[in-house]
Amino acid sequence: MKSYRQELTFTVPTRRAFINITPQAEKALADSGIREGLCLVNAMHITASVFINDDEGGLHQDFERWLEELAPEKPYDRYSHNGYEDNADAHLKRSVMGREVVVAVTGGRLDLGPWEQIFYGEFDGKRRKRVLIKIIGE
Repeated sequence: MKSYRQELTFTVPTRRAFINITPQAEKALADSGIREGLCLVNAMHITASVFINDDEGGLHQDFERWLEELAPEKPYDRYSHNGYEDNADAHLKRSVMGREVVVAVTGGRLDLGPWEQIFYGEFDGKRRKRVLIKIIGE
């Protein structure tokens, strides 16, 4: 069995964003040479997420609105965590959206459904963050 590891880095200029990282995962898979196996993609920060969904702008707006209803950014003093950093809402949003995805690799391709795409979700941007891509298989 072979393994391949790659890191992506992001410095999102806004506090929150959804970025389609499917092309980067596909390139990592091609670079790995692995034809059958599994591809793990995970956020390496507790205020960011990796998830699978549709790449549709209205849906992204719905995520933003829904997450902001669940865990509003402000007022900052509503959260016990806030003090040194005002990012408690980002921690909660990450908990809802998830840390990682695992996608089957079949015939050298990510085995995604017809509308499925891999996204990086940023909930406390404006600083450098990493995403790990780890692929194992043959």
